[in-house]
Amino acid sequence: MSYLVPSEFVTKMVDAGESKIFMSTRDTVIRAYMAGAILALAAAFAVSMTVQTGSPLVGAILFPVGFSMLYLLGFDLLTGVFVLTPLAWLDKRPGVTIRGILRNWGLVFVGNFLGALTVAVMMSIVFTFGFSTEPDEVGKKIAGIGVARTLGYAQYGAAGMLTLFIRAMLCNWMVSTGVVGAMISTTVSGKVIAMWMPIMLFFAMTFEHSIVNMFLFPSGLIMGGKFSIMDYLIWNEIPTVLGNLVGGLAFTGLTLYSTHVRTAPTRVIKEPVSIRRTA
Repeated sequence: MSYLVPSEFVTKMVDAGESKIFMSTRDTVIRAYMAGAILALAAAFAVSMTVQTGSPLVGAILFPVGFSMLYLLGFDLLTGVFVLTPLAWLDKRPGVTIRGILRNWGLVFVGNFLGALTVAVMMSIVFTFGFSTEPDEVGKKIAGIGVARTLGYAQYGAAGMLTLFIRAMLCNWMVSTGVVGAMISTTVSGKVIAMWMPIMLFFAMTFEHSIVNMFLFPSGLIMGGKFSIMDYLIWNEIPTVLGNLVGGLAFTGLTLYSTHVRTAPTRVIKEPVSIRRTA
């Protein structure tokens, strides 16, 4: 069968989390670097299509191509390991420790950031003809996104920070659902379809994804966006990372694990026995 039942694919989630914890530093960083780079290129593609068509929905429909590519190639996003690696610890897999989980998160964060930053620099060169002209229309759009999603939150103070955090939670609820969706099917087409739906939803709703933002905001700064590095870190990246962690783990990882691996005892309902009276 091309479809796995929940008890099967949740076990695959735990196995995947365990394997990532014990992966070598070199492989972890390389896979994270490529994941960040591919997702950044997909974000640039989606923004370009939005500008060219005038429809944000078109960009959202096309953006999941990057997520599908990086997943099928076996690369890792921070938003994915946030959900998978803690499950191996909860399942008491041998040798899995909190320190190992944090090590994995740190390496993946660094790799994702370096990959996204590389593409940010490369696309900034493309959008400005090697920094010889003003940014083109797509470059200006990216710079505007950087301002709107840093200073735009900051002007509302605590309410803006809460909104940012919630949007980050909702984002990784959907992104991690895409990660899980790929484990539901054993065919490439099935995996892509299962990934495409939640990823399209998060992008269309402009939820906050920490790795996509690793591309959008550095490239926005490079191309003259009117916000600072501290604006980016305090009013986007750090709260987004935390929101992605909480949302993905709470809404996807823990719920699936608790009900499909650590299931509650099943209540047995006895059928009533009818007593036939004899005359």
